[in-house]
Amino acid sequence: MFKKILIANRGEIALRIMRACRELCVPTVAVYSEADADSLHVRFADEAICIGAGPSHQSYLNIPQLISAAEIANADAIHPGYGFLAENAHFADICESCGIQFIGPSPAVIAKMGDKSYAKESMQACQVPVIPGSEGVIRDVEHADQLANAIGLPVILKASAGGGGRGMRLVRQKSELKNAFQAAASEAQAAFGNSDIYMERYFENPRHIEIQIMADKYGHVVALGERECSIQRKHQKLIEESPSPAVDSDLRQALCEAAIKGAKAAGYNSAGTIEFLLDESGHFFFMEMNTRIQVEHPVTEMVTGLDLIKMQILLAAGEKLPNKLNRYKLRGHAIECRINAEDPDNNFRPSPGLISSFHIPGGPGVRVDTHAYAQYRIPPYYDSLIAKVITHGKDRSEAVLRMQRALEECIVEGVSTTIPLLLRILRDDRFSSGNYNTKFMENFITSKGSGQTPIRIPA
Repeated sequence: MFKKILIANRGEIALRIMRACRELCVPTVAVYSEADADSLHVRFADEAICIGAGPSHQSYLNIPQLISAAEIANADAIHPGYGFLAENAHFADICESCGIQFIGPSPAVIAKMGDKSYAKESMQACQVPVIPGSEGVIRDVEHADQLANAIGLPVILKASAGGGGRGMRLVRQKSELKNAFQAAASEAQAAFGNSDIYMERYFENPRHIEIQIMADKYGHVVALGERECSIQRKHQKLIEESPSPAVDSDLRQALCEAAIKGAKAAGYNSAGTIEFLLDESGHFFFMEMNTRIQVEHPVTEMVTGLDLIKMQILLAAGEKLPNKLNRYKLRGHAIECRINAEDPDNNFRPSPGLISSFHIPGGPGVRVDTHAYAQYRIPPYYDSLIAKVITHGKDRSEAVLRMQRALEECIVEGVSTTIPLLLRILRDDRFSSGNYNTKFMENFITSKGSGQTPIRIPA
């Protein structure tokens, strides 16, 4: 086991990793920006080192500062969490060259699976279904035109080097193709430093299903069921649940087998997620692989009873996957809601500032992962996530009711939050029935308050 782990992240995921380290009896080192000096992850770590000013490129994305902090603290491992440098092959490579264990897959695997075109080709090679589209990146507009004719409209252009909706354009008519290609390439270059674009068939009403996998350094891979992630806005997830209302036992087995096959083909080791698109006919297609722990990992923990962060650290330290994981069964149902400091009724305008009052819910089947507290000031530089509320029940109905109760008990004053929106989603008939897809938010009607005119949320 490692003698000390530096956590190259902030907020709730930094706290989550610290808790796992405490149970493994491993000391932790927190890094923080000047804007995060009062964050709980700084308070609860065994050591804390300031690595720069508030903007992330001066702190959490500053590789020399992170490596220096690890060397000063004599840490022999770095956990990247999610976001920031978690899927940065260069960072993982530098850690390796400095004799520091990167808690994640190898730099080569991160680089390969981070290239969406390569990832698609590797999945095709091991017979995992992929979305019909271009073989590799698009050379130019003329090439894009030829591909669109072959695939058939509508198509979607995507950045090869990234995700999260950046470098992505939907094309329904040929007249839109030239401008869409140029805009996608320009946005991809600005966001990821790589303008490569690829093309896929666009499905009108799909569901977003992801499979949690864990893999050790000895070629063993296990899939821990699926998460339903279709409630999202601009490709950013709002609510996740496990198991999916759309997945039966046969489809689950097929999805898990495909995920295991893909992970083995990639030579993967660590926690990771393989994401699939599920069409209206029940056919699934590989979309991408996330080579890190996910924000929504707690729903899998709730239905499996496993601690995925502890397991990820143990795998990085060289342990084998326990044999019992091949015989696990999902227990009940879990849902996660992300509470963000945003104003949904004003185009999701960010709402940084001082939290004047803060109360987290409790009771049976309720878990809250948060770094916030009363009088905590939310910085303007980072993701607006305040807390994740996770509920578990014997079935989906109980989990939904517990989530409604939990959100009603949750008090966050001083900033705008997404709590009212989340409650309206949970009470929507389509969500209650489980009959929804990734277009849910495009058609979702919300209102600014009682008695006021409803408005449509921008998708």
